[in-house]
Amino acid sequence: MSSQPPTSMSINTAAGFSGMLKEGHQYLKGTDCALIRNIHAAKELSRIVSTSLGPNGMHKLVVNHLEKITVTSDCASIVKELEIEHPAARILTLAAKMQDKECGDGTNLVVSFAGELLYQTEELLRNGLHVSEILTGYKLAGKKLESILPTLVCTTLRNDEVNEETLTNAIKPVVGAKNYCSSDLLAPLVARACLITVSSKNSKKSPIIINPECVRVAKILGGDLTQSQVIRGYLALRSVEGSVTSVTNAKITVFGCGIEASSTEAKGTVLMNNAEDLLGYNKSEEVKMEEIIQSISISGSNVIISSGTVSEMAMHFIERYKLMCLKVSSKWELRRLCSATGATALVRLGPALSEEMGHCESVTVQEIGGKHVTIFRHAETHTSRLSTIVLRASTNNVLSDLERAIDDGVHAAKRVCRNGMLVYGAGATEMELSMQIQKYADSRPGLDQYAIRAFGNALQFVPRTLAENSGLDAGVLIASLGALHAEGIKGAGVNVNRLLKEEHLKDLDDKLGIDVETDIFDIMTTKLNAFRLAIDAALTVLKVDQIIMSKPSGGPKMNK
Repeated sequence: MSSQPPTSMSINTAAGFSGMLKEGHQYLKGTDCALIRNIHAAKELSRIVSTSLGPNGMHKLVVNHLEKITVTSDCASIVKELEIEHPAARILTLAAKMQDKECGDGTNLVVSFAGELLYQTEELLRNGLHVSEILTGYKLAGKKLESILPTLVCTTLRNDEVNEETLTNAIKPVVGAKNYCSSDLLAPLVARACLITVSSKNSKKSPIIINPECVRVAKILGGDLTQSQVIRGYLALRSVEGSVTSVTNAKITVFGCGIEASSTEAKGTVLMNNAEDLLGYNKSEEVKMEEIIQSISISGSNVIISSGTVSEMAMHFIERYKLMCLKVSSKWELRRLCSATGATALVRLGPALSEEMGHCESVTVQEIGGKHVTIFRHAETHTSRLSTIVLRASTNNVLSDLERAIDDGVHAAKRVCRNGMLVYGAGATEMELSMQIQKYADSRPGLDQYAIRAFGNALQFVPRTLAENSGLDAGVLIASLGALHAEGIKGAGVNVNRLLKEEHLKDLDDKLGIDVETDIFDIMTTKLNAFRLAIDAALTVLKVDQIIMSKPSGGPKMNK
């Protein structure tokens, strides 16, 4: 009897790694196949978004799989719409999404700096350094950066100093990075909308808390940005149902259901023998509906909000008792309305208790840009739980881009009020960090000093990119900035406007595009969080030496 196992149980030892995995997989291994390809993918993604860095950054036109057109310079929106398949590039997009979720700004810095670190890594690998030495150097440089950055704080915004002017100056660079030409108009709107939602009971010791969910944006097509305004309350993008279009000292009853005769759970048949039976059946329904609307009117409520349909019979009695009626079909909009007015959405038809009613100074219907809207407005002395920025622009793409800039500005205001430490912007902080980390590299005895020095060189990517996007001579500008920071001038940054102050008129060739003391400030916590995420993303990519991808699921894609 043969001792050979059955054919079905035999193992093909010659198949190797390919025989272990399912057919259709992809396998890359080694420095050239895996690591270098990961670095190239990250560099390409960084190259896409780096040209959008700064106030003079270019916009990207992205058409997604649904043929939706997005025109923006916001890095978070760009990487969200791009269908990136390379796993290493996806790591950078995940870091950018986390930065956008936590801080709302600095997403371009995350992707660009991570890509520049990996670019420096490729040069180190070609010079003979091992990956472990590069990882050690980057980790040491990252710790050194975290210790240096808090020492570069130039000013701190205290709670008692937070007002519309100071908050506008703090968030203007954030808004200007997305819409530089509109920053003078957008930043005051954002600051005013944020301060409306802040309680006046905050003391100097307690932190000022700004909730981004409390600032809403209502986009109305037509007009221009100068016609935008801030409303202390809520704006519904539709008109009321009845003839009552204006109410002062409004008391609001909100229903989370429709205002109509409720249907029974069990199905039944009503037998009517004559016309009197039909009239009696209809009369009882009218009496019941009139009792409901009359009780709402007696409770003192003069505004009714419904999340469902309003029957014609209910509308008839609402008009009889001179009540304002509005339908809000979206549950998210209904929740915002309840938050703005302090109302509680009822799930039953009937009068609301005093604590369940909402209140506001006035409810009016206005026409903005040919569109009728309903405005719930509070008094100027009242602290509203919700504020609304009414945006006006000529196209939907511009409106969406302005909305993204406002969202970043609101998150920046939240970070400023939580921790008011500011550092110099316009690339000044990155240049100072680069100089100090390169000095730290000179004190290291091992091979990791080369990685630390490459880390310092990567930090110069920010002022160099700002100069290139502004049409300046990046080489001359970096050399001039390095000389100024070597002299101890920590506030020297890039002047993207090429405007020279009177004290800079000498040495025009060297000072062109440089502010010796920049008036642009960045939020320290936002920048620190961006550096941390960028370093973690770069280190994650460098630790990969093999890429194993299984066969994609599903059948072949249809040709259009």
